[in-house]
Amino acid sequence: MEDDELAKIRAARMADLQQRGAGGSSGGAGEKQSQEVEARKQILSQICSPEAVDRLGRIAMVKAERATDLENRLIMLARSGQIRGRVSDDDLIKLIRMVDESDKKQGGGNGGEGEIVFQRRKGGFDDDDDDFF
Repeated sequence: MEDDELAKIRAARMADLQQRGAGGSSGGAGEKQSQEVEARKQILSQICSPEAVDRLGRIAMVKAERATDLENRLIMLARSGQIRGRVSDDDLIKLIRMVDESDKKQGGGNGGEGEIVFQRRKGGFDDDDDDFF
């Protein structure tokens, strides 16, 4: 009986391994992407203070592409040797402001985002006029 149960367990395990092997080509891409994400996190934790990493995480929750852009800039600066110490939260804020200013100088590369324009309706439906009758 034990040999029968052991054979069933082996067969189930082989089927599982074959199934994983067949999906390995698509799973490999996901694994590679997760490795890249982990490598980015490791680099950022080495060059940024915990407060700066936390701020990047909060930016990523609101606008992922902006956080990715900032992370790319930080990694590029670190690789080129322009960052000598750890990036503090204040340094990150300065970098964000510099990026915002350069986007504004380039003609508002953010597609007009960030600006709120109020348009008031003039004439027509005004309830204040009803009080005088």
